[in-house]
Amino acid sequence: MDENRRSEGFQYRFSTRNTALVIIFLSITPLILVSGLILYQFHQSYREKVYAHLTELVHNHRQNIDGFLKEKLNVIRFLAENFSYESLANESFLQERLFALQEVSPVFVDLGVVDERGVQTAYSGPFLLKRVLYAEEDWFKKAIHREYFISDVFLGLRGHPHFIVAVRENWEGKSWILRSTVDFRTFTDFVRNIRIGERGFAVILNKEGELQTQPTLDIAASRNVFMDLLEEGKAYGNGLRIVERRDDYGRKNIYVGAFLKDGGWLLVCQQDASEAFAELKRAQILTLMIFILAGFGILTMAFLFSRRIAKRIAQIDLEKQMMDEQIVETGKLASVGELAAGIAHEINNPVAIMVEEAGWIEDLLEEEEFKEGKNLEEFKRALRQINTQGKRCKEITYKLLSFARKTDSRVQDVQINDFLRELVALSAQRAKFSSVVINTDLQDGLPSLRVSQSELQQVFLNLINNALDAMEKKGGTLLVKSWLEEGHIMVGVADNGPGIRKAILSRIFDPFFTTKPVGKGTGLGLSICYGIIKKLGGEIEVKSTIDVGTTFLVKIPFSGHGNN
Repeated sequence: MDENRRSEGFQYRFSTRNTALVIIFLSITPLILVSGLILYQFHQSYREKVYAHLTELVHNHRQNIDGFLKEKLNVIRFLAENFSYESLANESFLQERLFALQEVSPVFVDLGVVDERGVQTAYSGPFLLKRVLYAEEDWFKKAIHREYFISDVFLGLRGHPHFIVAVRENWEGKSWILRSTVDFRTFTDFVRNIRIGERGFAVILNKEGELQTQPTLDIAASRNVFMDLLEEGKAYGNGLRIVERRDDYGRKNIYVGAFLKDGGWLLVCQQDASEAFAELKRAQILTLMIFILAGFGILTMAFLFSRRIAKRIAQIDLEKQMMDEQIVETGKLASVGELAAGIAHEINNPVAIMVEEAGWIEDLLEEEEFKEGKNLEEFKRALRQINTQGKRCKEITYKLLSFARKTDSRVQDVQINDFLRELVALSAQRAKFSSVVINTDLQDGLPSLRVSQSELQQVFLNLINNALDAMEKKGGTLLVKSWLEEGHIMVGVADNGPGIRKAILSRIFDPFFTTKPVGKGTGLGLSICYGIIKKLGGEIEVKSTIDVGTTFLVKIPFSGHGNN
């Protein structure tokens, strides 16, 4: 027995575990797939949003810087186009023009006129650069062949970083250049003001990767990444490129590049990737927390649900086992019933002979020879007792045979009062042993019912037996009552036993529900009674109060009868 219980316990635990795993798999897998897909799509769309925002900012900054350079170049072009070489070669006139420019825009450091040989023939500014030869300077070699030119930043003769804005013009068939130095610090500050985020910055490089502005931070770790923009950067519209890289310090940054000065310079704006994607990271953390909570909820519900299923399976198995036992017991009872019917039949014949013989002896005692016997009255008393008890025994066997033979479900006319009296008489002996007094209150003139007598017998015999079971310890009174009410025959079976608790009263008609000790009840009796009365189109109700008693009320229609 213990081995079987251990085996069943292991089977239920195994079933619980497998059920939980299936529920978890079927719940978690779609959650992971859907969450992953949504998170991936959100990540991609957010990245594109960040990229679009950065490129728009850099594009605007590029326009501002290009506008700054073109504005300075146009000022020099205006001077070169509106004043002759002779006028500008006059240093006093050139100095007046410089002062006028500096009043409007102080970024112009100086002005100089350079002939086609590279000799600066006129100069106005803070340095001693008159008659300086620029023939071998890179900027001059490029500027002499172009209408206008903006150089890269270089140290030059003055030893300070600067760049030149130059315009080429012709005078008497010869080329000459009007040049001006743009203040490097002012230009650098202009670029430094470009900030993206809290830690972002901007720099300008030429095609060789040389800085054209002074950065606010040490960017040596990022210079190789700057050049990657030209080769590997993702291309956007308006000639912009973007790339994500880790610098030499391991920091991941976003770099956006835009060409300036007709492609001669590269504006690079850098932003810390963790700063740019801060909102995305918070959303990912929130999603992960929700996923963990959802996963924990799924795990909890899976184990609770699987345990409930396992308990329900165990309960069903127990109910099945009880039903199997009940079927076996029913078979036994059927056999006992058949045996009892046979015994009753066999007993009935000798009892009948005994009663007849007692009557014959009583007749003999009327003869003269026995009339004078002094024990004549005692003989007559004994014969009367034999006759009475023999008839009683015959009546009992008759009722037992009657009960055993009524096993079919054929519909017939049943007079309810006679039927109830018969059941009460059949239960009288057991009631006597249980110290229970059975009273009846049967209304006369009740119509007949067209029902199955065996089914009706099963209902009321079950109700009477349940009442006797409830009162067998202390005894009591059982009342069987019948009356007519609104087209229905009403039958009440009331006892003054211990009563039924309110908590279980609603389950009293449930299959396999019983309050009797194990082995004494199957929980099927009242459920079967409920089904039979419902099939007849009637109703069965129960009212009970603890320590007061229980009343079962059966309501059966006598017109428009129930199903066969």
